[in-house]
Amino acid sequence: MFPGAQGLRAEVPGAVEVPRGFYGSARVVWGRTAARGAARVSLGRRYDEPMTFQYRLRPAVRDAAAYVPGKPAAPIEGMTAYKLSANEHHMEPLPQVREAIAKASENPNIYPDPGVFELTEAMADFLGVAPENVVFGAGGSEILSAAFAITAGPGANIVYPWPSFEMYRQVGVMSGAENRQIPLTAHGRHDFDALLDAIDDDTTLVVLCSPNNPTGPAIREAEFRSFMDRVPSDLLVVLDQAYLEFITSEDAVDAVAALADYPNLIIMRTFSKAHGLAGLRVGYGIAHPDVILEMRKSIAPFSVQSIGQAAALASLRASAEVDVRAKEVAAARDKLTEELRALGIDVPTSDANYVWLPLGDRSAEFEKVCMANGLAVRNLHTGIRVSIGPDEAMERFIAVTREFLGK
Repeated sequence: MFPGAQGLRAEVPGAVEVPRGFYGSARVVWGRTAARGAARVSLGRRYDEPMTFQYRLRPAVRDAAAYVPGKPAAPIEGMTAYKLSANEHHMEPLPQVREAIAKASENPNIYPDPGVFELTEAMADFLGVAPENVVFGAGGSEILSAAFAITAGPGANIVYPWPSFEMYRQVGVMSGAENRQIPLTAHGRHDFDALLDAIDDDTTLVVLCSPNNPTGPAIREAEFRSFMDRVPSDLLVVLDQAYLEFITSEDAVDAVAALADYPNLIIMRTFSKAHGLAGLRVGYGIAHPDVILEMRKSIAPFSVQSIGQAAALASLRASAEVDVRAKEVAAARDKLTEELRALGIDVPTSDANYVWLPLGDRSAEFEKVCMANGLAVRNLHTGIRVSIGPDEAMERFIAVTREFLGK
């Protein structure tokens, strides 16, 4: 009997006693009711209770927190609920994209193209680069994970702005590397001097975010090139451009053009946001062929499903229409920004499909008020991020904010 298994009762014939761990007591019964040869386990632990059982896990796992997604809006009788917490596109995919999705779904028994060849060729042509400069993955998250996988590990450190995309911290901690989170400026922008000061001989990866999630500002061309000129040429730098198509600032960095001057640059982009394909998980990286080759080693084969490849290809071919819709979202964003500033909120200039309300310790209270009014927003504790939604949602959001502030 395992140590600690005393006291467990094997009430079912053939039951095997197992130790008390973080699941509490458990009985394993070998049978064939659920699946041939499967073990049925009766667990005495709630799924959301903390884990204390000491499996043979990597030490970094103990320090890592799971990604917490944006909350859905709670249904309220007589009111349309809106999810403004995940930066999703509130418009449906274009008709030709939906047609491509329907056609691609006819043969789910066939594996997707593991090389994503047709989409890669089309994207390379669209960007004006070689196919060897492009790699696809299951959303931008897999591209980010690949960059971390080939660089970060115990004994190394990674540098990124904070607050920024939560996945940087999650993947960074899981890698076992030291995470150096560099505070943003008062205007929600990257502090490039501080980022440079944090880099040393043990730094193996730097991540930048433009537009920054959750605050919204895009990185300017001049500050980006000044930073890259001072970064060691053998240090890889990821530029996360998930919200690229919503940028309207004229001085924003041209990342693809910069790639010719900085072969240590990895550009991450996605079809989840402006293309409205978040549920299909299609992201891509643009980098020097040598870097792309290494990233491919850590990207799972068949990770980009057939439907996603077909939808992304159709959406890429309709980029002009995608851009028009992105600019419509940007116009609604700018209108919301003006209205919030008129209420006295110091909203940073956003180039994404969301705005940031730096409400500090009032964030949790404001989130509850929004939820009570059928609006799910993203509470990041130091502030609230709200995604741009339909006009009705934005009008209600302003009304709720005005009432919350007593104005």
